Amino acid sequence: MGRRAAVAGASGYAGGELLRLLLAHPDLEVGPVAAGSGAGRPVTELHPHLPQLEGLVFAETTPAVLAEADVVFLALPHGQSAALAAALPADLPVVDLGADHRLASAADWDRFYDTPYAGQWPYGIPELFRDQLVGSLRIAGPGCNATALTLALGPLLAAGLVEPGDLVATTASGTSGAGRAASTALLGSEVMGDVSAYKVASHRHTPEVRQSLSRLAGSPVSLSYTPTLVPMPRGILATCTARTQAPAAELRAALQAQYADEPFVHVLPEGRWPHTAATVGSNACQLQVTVDQDAGRAVVVSALDNLGKGAAGQALQCANLALGLPETAGLSASGVAP
Repeated sequence: MGRRAAVAGASGYAGGELLRLLLAHPDLEVGPVAAGSGAGRPVTELHPHLPQLEGLVFAETTPAVLAEADVVFLALPHGQSAALAAALPADLPVVDLGADHRLASAADWDRFYDTPYAGQWPYGIPELFRDQLVGSLRIAGPGCNATALTLALGPLLAAGLVEPGDLVATTASGTSGAGRAASTALLGSEVMGDVSAYKVASHRHTPEVRQSLSRLAGSPVSLSYTPTLVPMPRGILATCTARTQAPAAELRAALQAQYADEPFVHVLPEGRWPHTAATVGSNACQLQVTVDQDAGRAVVVSALDNLGKGAAGQALQCANLALGLPETAGLSASGVAP
């Protein structure tokens, strides 16, 4: 028998993806499965793609239920994780997929969120911050957009190859990134055949991206970020630019040096550009870089599955590190096609 993993918020998209990954994990097994409004309903009613869980019912989300496990994943809406986490045993590993423990600045939290500031936990992007995650009992899972932007720009800033004062990024994101709650704006008839910008200059992932990139750059960064919603269920394509005087080969070498031994982040061969379909169902992130010579700007493009490397997959990767398990256990770098 493996160690038991509890999932709070298991009725949502990220929670369902966690359950799918746990079912294939060699060292972890599905433990308590909790939900809010879904409590009492059969798991397979909301996740019919998980027939192995037939007969299992969503439990109430309480500390007592979750504490029966050996590791806890909190896949809850922003603002709901902190109180629950505080009530769990201090020696119980917890990975929070929400935003509650991502930010070091209380002022940033108060600007973007409407619940009390709960403090910061180690930030869960293993490829850039692994040392803080190994053996940690508390880990903050990054936002999906934040992961795409940070993996793209982080190594270039750390190497001093791009200017930190003029970063610009856009993302094209699938609808599952908004969660499973009913919303008129996310109805199929609203999103099909349409692309729209949202939360322009005010997206909640912006402060955590600035925080991580500033840490890697060794100085404050300036970031202008515009997300767009596109009519696909899952995936993120990020296009990031920054002023540079370095040639494309040097930028490429910096990305390759950072990710050469990483199983889930892939710098594509020259001339091949990332696309979201190649990462669906995986914990992979694809990267490519070039230089716009006329503008004097580096252009880095990244693609990932917002429910995989952007949420559940990365959370499981972090849990593996926390528990001393192989980092790749239960995870795949291969997408699903077509």
